[in-house]
Amino acid sequence: MIVYGIKNCDTVKKALSWLENHGVAYEFHDFKKLGISEEKLKEWSSLLGWEALLNKRGTTWRKLDPSVQNSITSEDAALQLMRIQTSVIKRPVIESGNQLLHGFDEELYTQKLL
Repeated sequence: MIVYGIKNCDTVKKALSWLENHGVAYEFHDFKKLGISEEKLKEWSSLLGWEALLNKRGTTWRKLDPSVQNSITSEDAALQLMRIQTSVIKRPVIESGNQLLHGFDEELYTQKLL
C-alpha cells in the first residue's frame, strides 16, 4: 500500500495515525519531496475523475489567483496544476491493491483496508 500526501497536512496525519493504530503497513510518498508524475495523475483521474482529485476547499486553491482558478475547466488544465502545485491534490491518496481511495473516511477505511 502506498499513501500519497504531504506530511504536515492534518488530513494526512489523521489517515496515517488511523493506519498505524490499525496495524496497516504502508509506504509514504511525500508530494512535496518526491513530486508526482503526469502518468500517475492521469491514472488516478481515470479512476476517480479530475474533479474529485482537485481540492478546491484547501488553502492552496483559495490563494490562487481567480484567473488561474477559472482556467481549470478541463482534465489537462487540472492535472497540469496538480503537478506544479501538488498541494491542490485532495489528500491522502491511497493505492491498495486494485483500489484507490482519497481523503480520509474512517468508515471507508475500515471497509476497504482491514
